[in-house]
Amino acid sequence: MTAHAPVEVLTFGCRLNLVESEGMRRAAIAAGERDLVLVNTCAVTAEATRQARQAIRRVARERPQARIVATGCAVETDRAAFAGMNEIAAIIPNAEKSAPATWGLPAKPADVPGIVGHTRGFVAIQNGCDHRCTFCIIPFGRGASRSVATAAVVAEVQALVAAGHREVVLTGVDLTSWGADLPERPRLGALVAKILADVPDLLRLRLSSLDVAEIDGALMEVIAGEARLMPHLHFSLQAGNDLTLKRMKRRHLRADAIRVCREIREVRSDIVFGADLIAGFPTESEAMFEDSLALIEECGLTHIHAFPYSPRPGTPAARMQQVPPEVRRARAARLREAGAAALARHLKAQIGRRIIVLAERGGKGRAEDFTPVRIPAAEPGILIAGEVAGHDGGALLLRSSS
Repeated sequence: MTAHAPVEVLTFGCRLNLVESEGMRRAAIAAGERDLVLVNTCAVTAEATRQARQAIRRVARERPQARIVATGCAVETDRAAFAGMNEIAAIIPNAEKSAPATWGLPAKPADVPGIVGHTRGFVAIQNGCDHRCTFCIIPFGRGASRSVATAAVVAEVQALVAAGHREVVLTGVDLTSWGADLPERPRLGALVAKILADVPDLLRLRLSSLDVAEIDGALMEVIAGEARLMPHLHFSLQAGNDLTLKRMKRRHLRADAIRVCREIREVRSDIVFGADLIAGFPTESEAMFEDSLALIEECGLTHIHAFPYSPRPGTPAARMQQVPPEVRRARAARLREAGAAALARHLKAQIGRRIIVLAERGGKGRAEDFTPVRIPAAEPGILIAGEVAGHDGGALLLRSSS
């Protein structure tokens, strides 16, 4: 018989969900919960919601005695569907899942820095979103943008470093909106500079997804001048055609994305870019799609997260003229193929370079620019230096390590 932890969490979706899941797990354990399975859902696509519901049914079959509790964005945006699942014992609203009172606790359990099973430390600096992209359901699941105060963010980073983390990732729903609701309205660049100045023992700081419409001057300065800010930025681009971007209600145009990538590369030559791209957004013609495809090369994108458009009920885009599902899937596949080719070119260009890799589990790691690296078995979380000997099409191979 397989032994199970008293509290297990199934997490779907973003890194912010990952951070919140760990907080819930610790609170539930502190509250004395036993044989509990927490399912933290994601609503970004219909597939993500389907996977969460499928997982709930599987857990119910495999562990009939377990108490299943569901929360997360999909629970907020599709409450009726989850409420109708007999497998679920309780539903926790997204806004309440991290509150001590939800778990019958008078206060938040003492923090143990880090997330079990992860080599990086994650700090959620922001939640929610004030924008209303026509395809996105997330603001309905998480509400308005809320920022964590600078002092609290710095203290959490300090705790993670003191616990042995060599790399910390700042995460949130709309990271570049951080500070807009705080006194004096600080910007993300100021926060990054403050962290690097106040936590000198932090070796590697990484940012999650950014909006090219909100790259501020201070952030450009730290990108250019601070080697401890890792040379990898991931942008929420979504499309490369201006009409599509306008119909998405994005705040940038194609030229803005190209310009920002060019300007950053001019001040940081080792920078590598990733991006989210949606294929088959409503009304997208073949020519409009070709603009998104070409953006991969024009922006010099290396790490591509491409997915077919998924209609979300209640969003404006769901009421627009839809592209046939098979066309969406085919276009997403073409974006992934172009992304794979771009990654292969990047991998080839790294041969002969000396890199430092953060070791993960399973013989894997990540270089400073987030490129995957195959490594010998090593203690997760340590840094390994070596020369790139080659690649296997998906990851770099090291010649030696020290």
